[in-house]
Amino acid sequence: MKLWETGAIYQNGKLTAAGEKSAEGVKKTLAYSILQKHNTSGDDARLKIKFDKITSHDITYVGIIQTARASGLEKFPLPYVLTNCHNSLCAVGGTINEDDHMFGLTCAQKYGGIYVPPHQAVIHQFAREMLAECGAMILGSDSHTRYGALGTMAIGEGGGELAKQLLNKTYDVAYPGVVAVYLTGSPVPGVGPQDVALAIIKAVFDKGYVKNKVMEFIGPGVANLSCDFRIGVDVMTTETTCLSSIWKTDSKVEEWYAIHGRPSAYKEMNPEDGAYYDGAIEIDLSEIRPMIAMPFHPSCAYTIEEVNKNLDDVLTDAEKRAKVSFGDKVNFNLHNKIIDGKLYVDQGVIAGCAGGGFENICAAADILKGKDTGNGKFLLNVYPASMPVYMELMKNGAFASLIDAGAIVKTAFCGPCFGAGDTPANGAFSIRHSTRNFPNREGSKIQNGQLSSVALMDARSIAATAANKGFLTAATEFDTEFSGKKYFFDKSIYEKRVYDSKGVAHPEVEIQFGPNIKDWPEQKALADDLLIKVVSEIHDPVTTTDELIPSGETSSFRSNPLGLAEFTLSRRDPAYVGRAKAVRDLTDDVKAELKEAADALAKKDSALGKRAAEAGTGSTIFAVKPGDGSAREQAASCQRVLGASANIANEYATKRYRSNLINWGMLPFLYKDGDKNLPFANGDYVFIPGVRKMIEEKLAVVKAYAVKFGSDGKATGAVNEFELSVGDLTDDERKIILAGCLINFYRD
Repeated sequence: MKLWETGAIYQNGKLTAAGEKSAEGVKKTLAYSILQKHNTSGDDARLKIKFDKITSHDITYVGIIQTARASGLEKFPLPYVLTNCHNSLCAVGGTINEDDHMFGLTCAQKYGGIYVPPHQAVIHQFAREMLAECGAMILGSDSHTRYGALGTMAIGEGGGELAKQLLNKTYDVAYPGVVAVYLTGSPVPGVGPQDVALAIIKAVFDKGYVKNKVMEFIGPGVANLSCDFRIGVDVMTTETTCLSSIWKTDSKVEEWYAIHGRPSAYKEMNPEDGAYYDGAIEIDLSEIRPMIAMPFHPSCAYTIEEVNKNLDDVLTDAEKRAKVSFGDKVNFNLHNKIIDGKLYVDQGVIAGCAGGGFENICAAADILKGKDTGNGKFLLNVYPASMPVYMELMKNGAFASLIDAGAIVKTAFCGPCFGAGDTPANGAFSIRHSTRNFPNREGSKIQNGQLSSVALMDARSIAATAANKGFLTAATEFDTEFSGKKYFFDKSIYEKRVYDSKGVAHPEVEIQFGPNIKDWPEQKALADDLLIKVVSEIHDPVTTTDELIPSGETSSFRSNPLGLAEFTLSRRDPAYVGRAKAVRDLTDDVKAELKEAADALAKKDSALGKRAAEAGTGSTIFAVKPGDGSAREQAASCQRVLGASANIANEYATKRYRSNLINWGMLPFLYKDGDKNLPFANGDYVFIPGVRKMIEEKLAVVKAYAVKFGSDGKATGAVNEFELSVGDLTDDERKIILAGCLINFYRD
């Protein structure tokens, strides 16, 4: 695999180095043509996108619709699909899931949407089967909204961006860079899409090579991949931190749409000769070997052969990464998984939008046919991505092979991917064909001393490992005759169960609310000056959204903003919630601290102290690079309802997390001088005079003052002066921050 250090020109099916950027060549990419087709701004550099369709699942759609309702929603102005794949099981301690499902169904009826009942399909599989079209754009409230393999440019964002579409507003973004992913060769038998995806993520993630860019898949190797294979690679592009993806299309995509009863959705799409790319990734597919991403990120990837040859070194590296995330809170040990010189895993899962595809499960069944997973600790669970896929696997005998081997087959559910299903035992090690292996993503609870971990692998090598009763094995070690079963799609399954309004709203329908479905609390407009307390300080290289607001069982409070907020940073900084609430509620201790901070500033400058005494208040966290991972807006909204006014970061991991902050009226501050010798620390106060003026007048930086507090909670008298910026903001983003949140902006 090669990452180009220069731009590239596509000509006659080949890439050559570009001496300089070609303005005309930029317009010849697939990405440019699709983005400009949906751009309403008239400015090809500053995009205002209107999407063709949007889609959400049951962790996000209640909050999105509640935001839109509070902002004046009368009817869904475009097709909006509400799927129920994340909280399909009964919840204890928060919202009863069926309450949310009935809310979704009645909203689909009232406002004219599409409702997919639980267990029918995971969000992305339904979108592939029923929504995707060549040249279209889809916005989803799940970060893995990626349908580029089917010619659809799809973007995963926080709920606020979907609410904007429901209110006939636009998705505003600067025209992104476009990177070519140039494929040659063919995968060897036993190598699957997750292997290719992990190899790409390993190569680009740490370098930020495609961050907030579009990945455009081209080259002769594309033709050597089935649609299911392309889809499996495509969905994982989210883990590179790219903005979106798009692939050239061909007869295989045409056949895919025909199989799914939508032949008119297909059109041939290729970049034009002379297309210019800001970079390129060259991949010879024949060189890819079975991969494993060790804890705790998809980029921590190795070949399985490399792991088995260098077990001690690889496991030591994983244990060191655990120290970064957990410190001394737990004793994370993988060396105890070595048995007779081999790595033993406790669990295998093939599931969701990445692993639950037809071909992945058929290949796993071929490997396991006539074999036995054993009756020890190792357990294999398989979740087809939709009920039509389930039906065909039942008809063609794949399920029989899996069940005969000892696997457990379940219905479409995203739970294993975000910690709400198949949580392993304490200390267990799980291999999964799913999308993420962040800390706690599999559902363990470090605050209770329980910790397991996940490695990502392809379904084929998971099946090979299962055939070896839990000892890590690459699928290429088996001489498997892959059956290549043909897929037949039965659309009647959806016709019988899915509610489709066909765009017709029924305003007379009453929305069905559950007792734990609550409105968003009121938020204040941005004050002229801000005096905010630092209530958490995180120095990990990257902070995921799962650490900001845990997934899994905490999501049972997803429809109750204040209830869910109680879990904010609970697995990373359990003291955060109490500190933030004290600032929000202006407890006596906080009032005393605010006065001390103002007095310290007054000693520096009396006018400064007077302004600080009258300033708006709030809290902030500092993190080096927050926001990798999920698009869930709760990562920001939970901080906001706890009284947060800002984040301070060296950079933001993704556009979607930064957008979530902005849509909740929080300032996305940037501190450019790294995380060593910060001018402030946890427990200090930061005064930002003229912050409203900064936003209104588009000032590049604002002067800030850190008032230092000691371990006794008293101001030391020291004041550090420094600068903060907010980066580029659109005019609407500035108005949202000034108004205090998206709801205030549209309501006012």
